[in-house]
Amino acid sequence: MAAPSRNTCGLTERSVRERVPPLLNDLYQFTMAYAYWRAGRHQEPAVFELFFRDNPFGGGFSLFAGLHDCLLFLRSFRFSDEDVEFLRSVLPPATDPAFFQFLRGLDCSGVTVRSVPEGTVVFARVPLMEVAGPLAVVQLLETSLLCLVNYASLVCSNAARFRLAAGPRRRLLEMGLRRAQGPDGGLTASRYTHIGGFDLTSNVQAGFLFGIPVAGTMAHSYVTSFNSLEEVWPQTLAAANGDPEPVDVISLTKGWLSRVCELLGAEPEKIREGELAAFLSYAVAYPQNFLPVIDSYSVGCSGLLNFCAVALTLCELGHRPVGVRLDSGDLCKQSVDVRRVFRLCSEHFSIPAFDSLIIVGTNNISEQSLAELNKKVKGVNVMVGVGTHLVTCTKQPSLGCVYKLVEVRGRPRMKISEDPEKSTVPGRKAVYRLVDADVLGMIFLLKIKEINIICIYLFKYIPLFNICNTVSYCLLSFVYVCSSHKVSLAK
Repeated sequence: MAAPSRNTCGLTERSVRERVPPLLNDLYQFTMAYAYWRAGRHQEPAVFELFFRDNPFGGGFSLFAGLHDCLLFLRSFRFSDEDVEFLRSVLPPATDPAFFQFLRGLDCSGVTVRSVPEGTVVFARVPLMEVAGPLAVVQLLETSLLCLVNYASLVCSNAARFRLAAGPRRRLLEMGLRRAQGPDGGLTASRYTHIGGFDLTSNVQAGFLFGIPVAGTMAHSYVTSFNSLEEVWPQTLAAANGDPEPVDVISLTKGWLSRVCELLGAEPEKIREGELAAFLSYAVAYPQNFLPVIDSYSVGCSGLLNFCAVALTLCELGHRPVGVRLDSGDLCKQSVDVRRVFRLCSEHFSIPAFDSLIIVGTNNISEQSLAELNKKVKGVNVMVGVGTHLVTCTKQPSLGCVYKLVEVRGRPRMKISEDPEKSTVPGRKAVYRLVDADVLGMIFLLKIKEINIICIYLFKYIPLFNICNTVSYCLLSFVYVCSSHKVSLAK
């Protein structure tokens, strides 16, 4: 990821403060905080853990994300006079007025956070974050921290699954802004899918704020807005070699179109002149970035032929076209057919640049269709743009992170449920990753922080096994330490 500037870093922090104020919370957090305060327990030291119970998408792992936003939220956590007045209006009338004075002076002084590093591969029931501090404060943090981690980790994990389906070399473009759950969902998706393995985003604001490389082509509306070659302006283009005499690109392109039709045995009367005009107009504007969508009408009968003619014109003038975008139909078959035509043109017209043209596929790509595409077009340079199925996480709408109390006043706390899956493991914990001699992760080891390592058989469906020749890494480390005078954040 390209590094955002100092100015955009400041914008990011301000954005978190505006998007996640202290009132972005559930009402019962305030009623519990009042009850703690009324009982004189609000300053008792307490520890909560944030984790999820099952790996998402029926898979075997997740990626932890959202930590940086959590830290910025903690740093800016304060109630304004306006916040307090609103709380006064929604809490029961009998609420002691002194409680609102307590809230007005509240911040995260005394709060500490231990966390696994952002982007780490994690598994079910492993603590992702440990939040320690005064009981009332750390209780009030629950909803906001879950909001910041749940979707970020889910969409980051989804992106990683798309990356695994695509393989390590195929370039992936996130383009889900228009399908995301609101502007905040769109920005969050762009940011964390990049961490999850996507190379590019179409979201310009995400590029500005987070330094993610941005990319885009053209829409069908641009193509269909043209009717004839008379609408192309200017109708000339200078050669890339610096020759000051501009060339009539319409005449040159018509000549190339005739030769392409002859080579491919195509019927010239089926070619859409408006589409050719759109391609030419765009090519004149972006002679080094020409990548049109070619399925507004018919790929084989019009779009591909028009592209080849315009691209050959650019090549003759010393420019380098980029490729094409396919947005409908059978992407696997069309990608192979398009690549075959590119190779034919390269060989027949002796234009090596056609060998490096890329194909961008963007037709409602899912994880399954991406895996199929990757299998069928292994030798074809296809970049894939993914929107809906990526950012909306259609296979699973929520990660299901929870935030559970594990210690109060130094004493372990445990929830014992009739559903064993919802029972919690009490006490503060240390988390270790065990790796083998090849530095491949083998297992996560969870231990109560102050107790020597012992083997506990928690769930009957998990088999026992022995591990040897391993190295261990402690994953939970301090990322936020706050006092009334200084705040320390993880880098």
